[in-house]
Amino acid sequence: MNDWPQGWTADNRDGYGRGSAAARPEGARPMRHVQRGGAPHGGPAEPPMPPGAPPRGRVPAQQSQGYDDYHDGYGDGYNTGQVYGGRGGDPYGSPRPDWGRRVKAGILTLVVVFLAASVGTYFWADSKLRREVDLGIVQDRPEAGEGTNYLIVGSDSRDGLDDEDKKRLHTGTVEGKRTDSMMILHVGDNGNTMVSLPRDSWVTIPEFTGSESGKNLPSPGANKLNASYSMDGAPLLVRTVEHNTGLKIDHYAEIGFGGFANIVDAVGGVEMDIPRDIKDKNSGADLKKGKQTLDGAQALAFVRNRYEAGSDLERTKNQQKFLSALASQTATPSTVLNPFKLYPTMGAGLDTLVVDKEMGLFDLAEMFWAMKGITSGEGKSMNMPISGSAPQGSLKWDMTKVEQLVSELRNDEKVTVTDEQ
Repeated sequence: MNDWPQGWTADNRDGYGRGSAAARPEGARPMRHVQRGGAPHGGPAEPPMPPGAPPRGRVPAQQSQGYDDYHDGYGDGYNTGQVYGGRGGDPYGSPRPDWGRRVKAGILTLVVVFLAASVGTYFWADSKLRREVDLGIVQDRPEAGEGTNYLIVGSDSRDGLDDEDKKRLHTGTVEGKRTDSMMILHVGDNGNTMVSLPRDSWVTIPEFTGSESGKNLPSPGANKLNASYSMDGAPLLVRTVEHNTGLKIDHYAEIGFGGFANIVDAVGGVEMDIPRDIKDKNSGADLKKGKQTLDGAQALAFVRNRYEAGSDLERTKNQQKFLSALASQTATPSTVLNPFKLYPTMGAGLDTLVVDKEMGLFDLAEMFWAMKGITSGEGKSMNMPISGSAPQGSLKWDMTKVEQLVSELRNDEKVTVTDEQ
């Protein structure tokens, strides 16, 4: 029995039926690289690329012809399906980044964050303002003039100071509180003016309504200006200033010893040019002549220095210089735009700053910017004009000059009055 296929013999098993009529198969040849979308394995050879056709494996952006366009189950060498996701006619379908849209989104995000931070800061700061002074109980008030008048008071309040703080700041322990400095700040269109009111000014304290009792009380008569504050606090001080000047006070701001020192420390100290060596055991001042940066305790000692200064007038000038320098260094981009300095500074000041019930944050900002402007030469600082001495070692105002000064401030005119005697 022949085990070989029909037509095969042992002699022709290597020749595919040698001598038969069947065609001899082609010899082996190298397999060409199969492109995606080409013929199936074992199918016919790939046809040549049509003119203008994309490279094999890439999909042209045209409508699909469907599977039926393939002949006998074999493709023509490339897929004609539609491209999805391409931009700008890119045949490869890779989208280009939309930088304009990204920039707009980034700017919008920054604006939203800035507004949110600003609104949050506003409500935080507004909640800290101590609106404790009611100017509504002040009677017989003058008519309002042009511009805005602030009465700025530095008190010797020891509120919030423990025994260690009192020792460090040389404040001592005294019951109650008194005014340590008083200034009228006028903010107007013709230049800002800061007028210091010596605490020893001899004035008439008028009749007034008690801030606690609500009763009408008779006039105590003539006395030093700071006595009015000791008698009934801020409302009587405002009443006394308005009665003796005829100038309406629009807003009131007061800060104590502790708050003053804390603000100075929060801004990193204040640079001052000390005119001479100062040593005063009462205020604790021990300063050398020349430019230097004062910390909170040194700054408080400098503005409180009275006995070494020689007079209350010299002392008020030092206070003006320092407060203007403090405002100048506080109202700067390095502080306002730096949350690590802004929040500690605002917190230190607002926690101890006492203002009237109608005063807002914008009023407070206007006050500080006006003080800064005076430092840079955009305004004028002076003492209330003095004509000589009065009882109890007090100072008598030059009423002729005071009336002229008040008239210029009320009408928001450029101040021409001087404090020279």
